[in-house]
Amino acid sequence: MSAPPLDPRAVALLACPVCAAPFAAGPGDTGLRCAEGHSVDRARQGHLTLLPPGRRPATGDSAEMVADRVAFLAAGHYDAVTAALADAVTAPGVPVTLLDLGGGTGHHLARLLDGLPGAVGVVLDASRYAARRAARAHPRAIAVVADTWARLPVRDGVVDRALVVFAPRNGPEIARVLRPEGRLVVVTPAPDHLGEIIAPLGLLRVDPGKAGRLAATLEPHLVREGAERHRRTLRLDHAAVATLVGMGPHARHLTAAGLAASLARLPADVQVTISVDVTTYRRVP
Repeated sequence: MSAPPLDPRAVALLACPVCAAPFAAGPGDTGLRCAEGHSVDRARQGHLTLLPPGRRPATGDSAEMVADRVAFLAAGHYDAVTAALADAVTAPGVPVTLLDLGGGTGHHLARLLDGLPGAVGVVLDASRYAARRAARAHPRAIAVVADTWARLPVRDGVVDRALVVFAPRNGPEIARVLRPEGRLVVVTPAPDHLGEIIAPLGLLRVDPGKAGRLAATLEPHLVREGAERHRRTLRLDHAAVATLVGMGPHARHLTAAGLAASLARLPADVQVTISVDVTTYRRVP
């Protein structure tokens, strides 16, 4: 399936990584050109790469991690997380422009856009493999390879909702791109997330100080409005558990043989808790 044409309303959210000028789509959707004459080619897979001068693309998720993410999300296991995200995104009103930071394959953003017929979105991710998938996620979304710790290739004050789902967040830059009435919605793992399989499989534990560090990085620039915890229990076979492990940071710390050996000691039907905190922030005036 070929990537859809670049939506001009989504293109209008982007800024040149060289001079920060607005972009316009080039002829035939071949790329972008800014008001100062800088141009960016669109990859044949449909995504754009907008990195500051001299900065190399980060490694990001591997092709294997992205494939596992696609499979696990397509099976519907995280549909409750997407639904909770949608509730938080639309709670203060109906957004028109969405920015998904570290958005991976664009799965969550695409589902949100399905429910927001007048909205457009941009997915920023460090992984070119994820961006290739995100470029085909939704006709009203644009996929961009970018460094979310640098200046975001997004114009000042144009975003209604910024989304961060299990990804790093850059408080000053998020505040810069949000509209005055805009909101940031962050999804983070709760302490009991994946609790049943962490010890048996040797997975990384949720850092108990993570919530405090999140507040410290955001609250000079953004004010917390509220938070809700969402929890559900899945029953997964070994293949689904392996896919769940493979799509996240745990995959970098485990070997396939070691994971298989650990799974063999578990029941065929594994109970797994999905527990997340959904927190909403607004800009500091």
